[in-house]
Amino acid sequence: MTIRARLDEMGIQLPEAAAPVASYVPVAVHGDVAHVSGQLPFIDGELVTGRLGEDVSLDEGIAAARACGLMILAQLEAKRIPLDRVERIVKLGAFINCTGDFTDQPKVANGASELMFDVFGEAGRHARAAVGVPSLPLGAAVEIDAVIALRPHH
Repeated sequence: MTIRARLDEMGIQLPEAAAPVASYVPVAVHGDVAHVSGQLPFIDGELVTGRLGEDVSLDEGIAAARACGLMILAQLEAKRIPLDRVERIVKLGAFINCTGDFTDQPKVANGASELMFDVFGEAGRHARAAVGVPSLPLGAAVEIDAVIALRPHH
């Protein structure tokens, strides 16, 4: 089954790839590795803003992380990298906008991690960092970047 067919089966519609908010490219490919810049969480076209432990619930944070994961996939497609070329999700870096006493960053990041497992199976298992930060661009609740191994292009 193709990744696109799996997404359809799961009822997942990828969002429109967001434009960069500063001086960088959304995806940089070097050899057979794609480095995807930090992606922000858009749900139904709206940026999810706020802080975990303050005005964003754990469930909302998990949904925001999943939205970041969907945007990572959307950025690959926007770069004309077919999702079937993904050999492995190597690493995700999750940044969670949260209060100093919030300690559930790993649970929030699972929103993106579990999406990758569901979409890519074993190839979706990855290394990860889940870090609490005092603020993120545009007030976003979560930001996630990725390192993705690609099958050689023929």
